[in-house]
Amino acid sequence: MKMSALRALCGVMLLSLAVPTSARPKAGPDQKCKSGPVDLVFLIDSSRSVRPHEFETMRKFMIDILNTLDIGPDATRVGVVQYSSQVRTEFSLKEHSDVDSMVKGINLIVPLAQGTMTGLAIKYMMNVAFSPEEGDRPKVANVAVIVTDGRPQDRVAEVAAEARDKGVEIYAVGVARADMASLRAMASPPFEDHVFLVESFDLIHQFGLQFQDKLCGVDLCLESDHGCEQVCESSPGSFHCLCLPGYTLNPDGKTCAAIDLCAEGKHDCEQICVSSPGSFSCDCNKGYELNEDKKTCSMIDHCSFGNHSCEHVCVSVLSGYHCRCSDGYRLLEDGSSCRAIDLCAEGKHDCEQICVSAPGAFTCDCRDGHTLNEDEKTCTPVDLCAEGKHDCEQICVSAPGVFTCDCNKGFKLNQDKKTCTDMDVCNTVQHGCEHQCVSTPGSFHCVCPEGQLLQDDGRSCGTCKSANIDLVFLIDGSKSVRPQNFELVKKFVNQVIDSLDVSARGTRVGLVQYSSRVRTEFPLNMYHTAEEIKAAVLKVDYMEKGTMTGLALKHMLENSFSAAEGARPNVPRIGLVFTDGRSQDDISEFAKKAKEAGVTMYAVGVGKAVEDELREIASEPVDKHFYYTADFTAISTIAENLKLNVCPEESQGEIEVKDPCACDSLVEFQQATMSSLAQFTQKLAAMTTRLEQLENQLLSRK
Repeated sequence: MKMSALRALCGVMLLSLAVPTSARPKAGPDQKCKSGPVDLVFLIDSSRSVRPHEFETMRKFMIDILNTLDIGPDATRVGVVQYSSQVRTEFSLKEHSDVDSMVKGINLIVPLAQGTMTGLAIKYMMNVAFSPEEGDRPKVANVAVIVTDGRPQDRVAEVAAEARDKGVEIYAVGVARADMASLRAMASPPFEDHVFLVESFDLIHQFGLQFQDKLCGVDLCLESDHGCEQVCESSPGSFHCLCLPGYTLNPDGKTCAAIDLCAEGKHDCEQICVSSPGSFSCDCNKGYELNEDKKTCSMIDHCSFGNHSCEHVCVSVLSGYHCRCSDGYRLLEDGSSCRAIDLCAEGKHDCEQICVSAPGAFTCDCRDGHTLNEDEKTCTPVDLCAEGKHDCEQICVSAPGVFTCDCNKGFKLNQDKKTCTDMDVCNTVQHGCEHQCVSTPGSFHCVCPEGQLLQDDGRSCGTCKSANIDLVFLIDGSKSVRPQNFELVKKFVNQVIDSLDVSARGTRVGLVQYSSRVRTEFPLNMYHTAEEIKAAVLKVDYMEKGTMTGLALKHMLENSFSAAEGARPNVPRIGLVFTDGRSQDDISEFAKKAKEAGVTMYAVGVGKAVEDELREIASEPVDKHFYYTADFTAISTIAENLKLNVCPEESQGEIEVKDPCACDSLVEFQQATMSSLAQFTQKLAAMTTRLEQLENQLLSRK
């Protein structure tokens, strides 16, 4: 602390003028210590051991000190903090700017009368009382006077040391029962200037009397035997010892010891540190030499002498050298020669088929007809059939890296082992066709002369033709259909429409789309030509979401086949449901009601459509009103083979009767285009054969 700071405390020591029963009268201006600004905080013990009259003596003690100070915002500032088991600021450094208001504040103090938490109080003083918020000024000396009458109930040494390190000069004044060791732990050095112990509060005024000269500017370095070994530095009323560069002050506060940077680890020598007061130099161990940076060391390189016998790498050590091999090689027993490490031969690899060795490493490869997988370890057979790398006309049979060709049922393999020839089934079987047999790949179908239709037995011919109907399509627009497949569904609808005689007095067509809800795309009475209907179908937007087939059936029965939407009396009513999945609601009630209301129901299913639901929707006989295919690409085949024929027996009014034929059912599947179905059957057979081949390959690998 600076001398100018402590000179302001010269009045603190004027307590020799105080009397035990009353505060001293205020000193005149010439009595005040005006050596410079100081921030002074009294930390007073108000524990229960301090009796009331003793606390009054301590109150007078502080007032007497105030009367000797040059109080003012730019001179000396004073704050008072009392403590016991808790700590309380009575007034801060910035609260009062004159002695009278400070005296009034001191007289208003009410003792806490609890324990003695001195360590807590010192921490509070350091962090709160001496803070800018409380009025502490930068570059102004901080002085604390601690007055206590007992032993602290908490630790004081560490927190007091922290306060001193932050620049607080601490005077510890003990009365009666105070512990000298605790006072020394709190006070700043030298202790003879900062520690005071008196027998009673009545004698506390001796604190000011004994040190008046020291606090008011006497240069103790010049006028006393300070005992400093090297350098003495004065401060107001005190002094402290310093040391020359390269030395540090010993715990006695007077003598000095050379700073050993080597012992303290404050050097950057790689091996040996040679100390001198406050400095060092570096050296090296035996077998090493100091580098140009004077810090690091380099070992003598025995390998550089050129007399070693290492095949690969020579490594110098203190005692000489030893040999080492390059990566992928192993040092032999002679300590000089190296041999490549063959991990493949040692079985230290995880290749599925072929291990290719390199010194200390390996790569994996596969046998002919196999390809290496991305893990670069396992192999997969090359399936030329699946990759389309073959020229088989019909069936490709795969083996690892090769293939052979085969033909569908009804065909035979030609000599080129690639192409197939139709075996002309009509000429090889008893086909039974009434008019004409037409061979198809692996099968046949019957056809009738112009003006006649193929009957239910698929062989005989009749003259029943298409009549007028009211047809409503219920198409599934759920999320599982997907946009590209929904386009195929619309093409399916238009293919069916191409087979109908559409007109205002002939066949009428309505379209309903459903998902989680139902939407009429157009009713029966909106369009009267096939071209208008097909154009409207192509403009239908995909709905997505769920599959509420039961709700769609209800909508069809209650709305689509109503007079308001164009349904006609005495005209056969056809409902065609197209779906690709299981319904998310019950279909039974309205499937039954629709058929009871005279609606002939067709059910067409694709993909994950449930057969039981389709059969429940379809009219009797179910086999003629129910159709299913595995994927959307085959629904065009259904459209080609689906011919809607209606008997006109009950048609009346304006409805034009196309043909007076009698039919067993209102709507039936026609058999005249069975060639497309035969092709589909052949493709299915080929797929089955391929699946069996793949299954056999998997079993052989196991």
